[in-house]
Amino acid sequence: MKSFIAFLLLCFSTAVSAIDLPAPPPPQLAAKAWLLVDANNGQILTQQDSDRRIEPASLTKLMSAYLTFAAIKQGRLKLTDIVPVSEKAWKTEGSRMFIEPNKPVTVDELLHGMIVQSSNDATIALAEAVGGSEAGFVTMMNKEAQRLGMTRTHFVTATGLPDPQHYTTAHDLSLIATAIIRDFPEFHPLYAIKEYRYNNITQPNRNRLLWSDPTVDGMKTGHTESAGYCLIASAHRGNRRLLSVVLGADSDNMRAIESQRLLNYGFQFFDGVKLYAKDQPITTLKVWKGHNGTVKAGFTRDVYLSVPRGRNKDIKTTLTTRQPLLAPLSIGQPVGTLTVSLDNKVLAQYQLQSLENVNIASIFGRAWDSLMLKFK
Repeated sequence: MKSFIAFLLLCFSTAVSAIDLPAPPPPQLAAKAWLLVDANNGQILTQQDSDRRIEPASLTKLMSAYLTFAAIKQGRLKLTDIVPVSEKAWKTEGSRMFIEPNKPVTVDELLHGMIVQSSNDATIALAEAVGGSEAGFVTMMNKEAQRLGMTRTHFVTATGLPDPQHYTTAHDLSLIATAIIRDFPEFHPLYAIKEYRYNNITQPNRNRLLWSDPTVDGMKTGHTESAGYCLIASAHRGNRRLLSVVLGADSDNMRAIESQRLLNYGFQFFDGVKLYAKDQPITTLKVWKGHNGTVKAGFTRDVYLSVPRGRNKDIKTTLTTRQPLLAPLSIGQPVGTLTVSLDNKVLAQYQLQSLENVNIASIFGRAWDSLMLKFK
């Protein structure tokens, strides 16, 4: 009997210890720098030297694509537009889709060439179409990089051909990659295309994970002698999307292997938690000088968080609101900050947004609220 009880206790203790085992440390990769981010919210799950200055090589084309997507969305370009091929684009060095000066080529064809084939000639042609010249386009690239928070990035070329003043970081690259997924979801499927044929030449996508992992649906490779082999990969499993950035691997095969390890780590040892649904009011705030005295606040998109597996019940949220909150307010306008923490460490911060429009009050209402504010 005693031995049977001892056996039960052993089984129970074994089960408990299995449940309570901490997540293993993140993998150490054979690369110069890397980062794993939750693409739904920008939350960094693990990183190594993610702010180290590196040469981006063809990963530069993510920004070139972003600006082209924006031009299409704003109506300045159409996918069916014919783009003239300059001598500069025709003769550009490096990877090419083999466009020709006297052969019509559309924006859509050039996008496929730039994204799937990583062609430099297509990139120059698009840069000239959007920015007037590569130099003008590069000015736009740097301006957009600053807007997106890529503070450690400076572009000199649209293609990523080497230059001492052409640099970025793993963290900054994650910002432009997630911005494409967030701002232009209609164009993101281009990054999952495995091959593209133009001018009777078929070229494969260099992202090996598109063949080996069905959940991988992008995004971009890069390589020069000085930059090494680089890969940004996005993977979608369930309601979760992770993005890995691996820079400076020794080979094409190694960048794929290390990217897969990083993605698997994130999916295996983190849970995706939906904190709030889109347009769900989570609080009501006082509004001054408004036609309405209060406003419902929440988020204009679903809010997700990655949490170490089994720890979702331990997360804590803190809400900080902007006070005094003055009308007018529009839907989506920031009205506060939601901070999410675990074990006293901040995991993520989200801008709390107005879910309603609040018009300005009458002159008498504004005067009364101004008087009340003097006593607060």
